[in-house]
Amino acid sequence: MKLDNTAKGVFPIAPTPFHADGRVDEASVDRMTDFYLECGSTGMTVLGVMGEAPKLDGTESLALAKQFIKRASSIPVVVGVTAPGFAAMQTLARASMDAGAAGVMIAPPNTLRTDDQIVGYYRQAVEAIGSDIPFVVQDFPQTFSVVMTPGVLRRIIEENSSCVMVKHEDWPGLEKISALRKFEKEGMRRVSILCGNGGMFLDFEVERGADGAMTGYAFPDMLVDIVKLTQAGERDKAHDLFDAHLPLLRYEQQQGTTGLAVRKYVMARRGIIASDAQRKPAGSISATAKAEVEYLLSRVARVDPRAKLSPV
Repeated sequence: MKLDNTAKGVFPIAPTPFHADGRVDEASVDRMTDFYLECGSTGMTVLGVMGEAPKLDGTESLALAKQFIKRASSIPVVVGVTAPGFAAMQTLARASMDAGAAGVMIAPPNTLRTDDQIVGYYRQAVEAIGSDIPFVVQDFPQTFSVVMTPGVLRRIIEENSSCVMVKHEDWPGLEKISALRKFEKEGMRRVSILCGNGGMFLDFEVERGADGAMTGYAFPDMLVDIVKLTQAGERDKAHDLFDAHLPLLRYEQQQGTTGLAVRKYVMARRGIIASDAQRKPAGSISATAKAEVEYLLSRVARVDPRAKLSPV
């Protein structure tokens, strides 16, 4: 199945499970994929920023992508192929598509500064990987230091028919979603918009016209519920559930490796992965931080029983 502009729902950004010695934990890869399927994910994204992709070599990246694709055969899998050069991007993109990926995600290098440079980069990326591969523009200025205005995104979309989705992670970014949907009413080709930032603004992003989420959070099943409730018109129920999770979601959004450490800790506590290990260079959370997370979990559990976990 190839990704297209009708994609919606939740595409969790899969972290890469590791053993304590840094080896990829293949058993946890399968367990996590099964969990994503069971909780109603409509797709998956692998080898993203929070998947520790830069810590994998080329062979590992492709092997991991193939494992996810095979295990999640019933839903589309998007593979992050961002690379310093187009040769590596092309190799991973073509190999991933040959293995059954639905599309690829491309983030801009942090050297881009002008609108023309940004648009030109995506034109060259498409020339490199091939216009037959559907791609996602990753708009994440907080990490990549590249600011894409709505007008720039419009140019990328209109110049490249293989652009089928924007992964929207600007912050604040609600007005950008509205602007893109307004462009569509004026004649711009429609693309799917899935949002990131851990779901920090998902409650209003879907109301603004986003099709769902492409992000990570230790409770992706909650993100699935938020999107379904909002699209069903159950606004108060969606916000009540979101509000219950917001303190934990905010805690997980700490910058650098700390946020990933929190996410992996909770996912391990839920039994989704075996260990919270990261590959070095890695971050960790202290005993005090773990106690804070446990306290936040206990508060979420007052509303959402999925957060009620066995004592540590």
